[in-house]
Amino acid sequence: MANFDLTDKAAIVTGAGSGLGRHFALTLARAGARLAIGGRRLEPLMSLVADIEAFDGRAAAFQVDVTDAASVAKFVAGAENELGPIAVLVNNAGITAAKPLLEQTEADWDSVVDTNLKGAWLMAQETARHMVRLGHGGSIVNVASVLGMMAEKRVPGYGASKAALIQLTRSMANELARHKIRVNALCPGYFMSAMTAEYLTGPKGEELIATIPQRRVGEPSDLDGPLLLLASDAGRYMTGSVLVVDGGMSL
Repeated sequence: MANFDLTDKAAIVTGAGSGLGRHFALTLARAGARLAIGGRRLEPLMSLVADIEAFDGRAAAFQVDVTDAASVAKFVAGAENELGPIAVLVNNAGITAAKPLLEQTEADWDSVVDTNLKGAWLMAQETARHMVRLGHGGSIVNVASVLGMMAEKRVPGYGASKAALIQLTRSMANELARHKIRVNALCPGYFMSAMTAEYLTGPKGEELIATIPQRRVGEPSDLDGPLLLLASDAGRYMTGSVLVVDGGMSL
């Protein structure tokens, strides 16, 4: 099981202030990684730093807007200066705008697509430049969604951005393999988080759960193994893969 070990490796996690991003950061830290955690607000990030340091992990918090190229470049440079060569990027930052298609505004579309797709591209591109410059390779994990593979009402921008992120993952994997950089997509189904809690705890959520073969939504720990597989040397021959973790929902 040593291949899953991330000791002495530095990792970046975006959208780490809450939800799955926070859990991803804790998972990588417990596997031995040094963490650069990014988000729009510093307060929740500093709380996460304290939690990681409580079990003798190492983490540094950075305020970042993933839709802004200058902010992204500053974040990656700061992570390198603080932690050394970056071996892993978990592109987790994402938002949604849930309302009927005919009520969606241009601003809704732009904010969702800019964060989920453009933001992931900017972070991946800048981190890949860092990896190529230092010549050590690494792993980029793009957090997509099963909604990038199947249609759902009321979230057109979210579904479109995640589908595009899956294709971007494949394109980047194809081009960056020669630099020893692996790029894979992690596609969770429905997991309880700040983004999904209201929906999943209501009557619509009950209807949804009845359609999932395992008859439950995911627990954050269900993603630990898949994340570590893609981030660590355990998945060293995987690139361009789309790893679905959804309790059978997409079947």
